[in-house]
Amino acid sequence: MQFTDRVTPLRPEGAYAVLARAQALEAQGRRIIHLEIGQPDFPTPEHVSAAGIQAIRNGKTKYNPPAGIRPLREAIAEYAGRQRSLTFEPERVVIGPGSKPGLFFPTLALVAPGDEVLYPDPGFPTYEAMIRVAGGVPVPVPLREDHQFSLDLEAFDRLLSPRTRLIILNSPANPTGGIIPLTDLEHIAARAQEYNCWVLSDEIYSRLTYDGVVAHSIAELPGMLERTVIVDGFSKTYAMTGWRLGYMIAPLALAERLELLLTHAIGCTATFTQYAGLEALTGPQDFVEQMKSEYQRRLDRMLELVNSIPGLHAQTPQGAFYLFPNVKSYGLSSREIAARLIEEAGVAVLPGSDFGSGGEGYLRLVYAVSMETIEEGMAKIKTWFEAQKRQPNI
Repeated sequence: MQFTDRVTPLRPEGAYAVLARAQALEAQGRRIIHLEIGQPDFPTPEHVSAAGIQAIRNGKTKYNPPAGIRPLREAIAEYAGRQRSLTFEPERVVIGPGSKPGLFFPTLALVAPGDEVLYPDPGFPTYEAMIRVAGGVPVPVPLREDHQFSLDLEAFDRLLSPRTRLIILNSPANPTGGIIPLTDLEHIAARAQEYNCWVLSDEIYSRLTYDGVVAHSIAELPGMLERTVIVDGFSKTYAMTGWRLGYMIAPLALAERLELLLTHAIGCTATFTQYAGLEALTGPQDFVEQMKSEYQRRLDRMLELVNSIPGLHAQTPQGAFYLFPNVKSYGLSSREIAARLIEEAGVAVLPGSDFGSGGEGYLRLVYAVSMETIEEGMAKIKTWFEAQKRQPNI
């Protein structure tokens, strides 16, 4: 069958492919340790779930305005503004079913065929996919391991051109856990204004930061509020991955266009889900701090275990819930290592190459799992790597 250029290049996300293989092995009776899926292992807070259930009981199951219910848009504007020391009108907020519409729709609204879009490499696979669907030209910008996986600014400057229409940022980042320093954001902001570019800032992990590090938004910087789209949501912070609730914050004229795209592509986001989100933002926040504290504990342990394996080393992540160890000393591709780990050691991880060519030589490990899972999984990984070191060609 013949398909258009919009869909022909699309590929599955690597995490789903690895999960499918893990489940196939489990169906054969194998025990698989899951360190591949990036979602909290915590349940949605009880008071949030209760609000969603009560909304259903109250009949909140009908259509609602495409941009979202007014109380939630107001709550997001207040919360997001307070978090970033900015002021947002509720009309800037457009709610969607998850944060992926917040990535796709601004790209469709801003990028014309042939426009270039700079994005992080390694980075979330959807970035390249949405650029291609919009007809844009993907321009990957390498991340520097020796700079906490922030952008290589020399490469960034070199890759910017009069054809650059959009710059995509992700901080804290998937898959590296890196946070873009404020000085780097200032450099990027100056170049965005110089080249008259838009910025799409994926801030879905913005509250999951560690050791007192702050994840600044580029929208906070002078001259950037009116050329930045902030994308955020509820999945990671409130353990609401399956609720499908996210949002965009954009300049007013663009927000109107995004609402129209959402109208014709989706209609509206589930009403009762939005009431659960309203409770998440306005209710008790102790859950978030408890979850972060537990993630910090797990991160410290996984990092210790990874760095105890000969030939492996990992930067300390500053946010999100991923570790991105360097495995280049083994002379095997990251895809081969990941494939053999699941088949031979029974541990599911993702190859760094699933996140772009810049991820080759790395693995992504998730520490949003129990401490017991981390201990068992890392013990198996260590045994496997030590066996490879005993091979004569390693």
